[in-house]
Amino acid sequence: MIAIRARLPMPHGDSRDAAVAGRLELPFERRQKSRQRATLASGEEVAIELARGQVLRGGDRVLASDGRVIEVVAQPEKVVHVTCESPRSLARAAYHLGNRHVAVQVGEGWLRIAADAVLERMLEGLGATLAFLEAPFEPEAGAYGAHHRHDNASGHGGRIHEFGSGRGEDPQ
Repeated sequence: MIAIRARLPMPHGDSRDAAVAGRLELPFERRQKSRQRATLASGEEVAIELARGQVLRGGDRVLASDGRVIEVVAQPEKVVHVTCESPRSLARAAYHLGNRHVAVQVGEGWLRIAADAVLERMLEGLGATLAFLEAPFEPEAGAYGAHHRHDNASGHGGRIHEFGSGRGEDPQ
């Protein structure tokens, strides 16, 4: 089994010179774990053995023990897309999510969180509009985390799909 022990540095200007020889598709919860077994898109099993605290982001490239370069893909997952009538209302929603130490992805005029019925009810109570999507989830690294981002129009090139009509539904 090959091991993944290092993330390749992002080249200046986000250019990608190294040829990709595999894809590692994981949801955010698994991209936070530094030690685990995973399966490449090809079906090959790999051991992830990164330094503690490293978070893989969609678009990252990692080096396998056999010399191959593997691309990390942010796997689409169930998220809640939050919008509000005004920037003040959106800031208020962000404040309340941050006060609960919730992982939040911040976009132009929107927030995204992992699906959570309690938080959904809170946001509705604050007047937010919620849309239930299946999309890559790339929350902020936090005040002390690495500020490593890959911005593109669709949120890391992933497909976005609606997954439900409202709170209380089982997203499965």
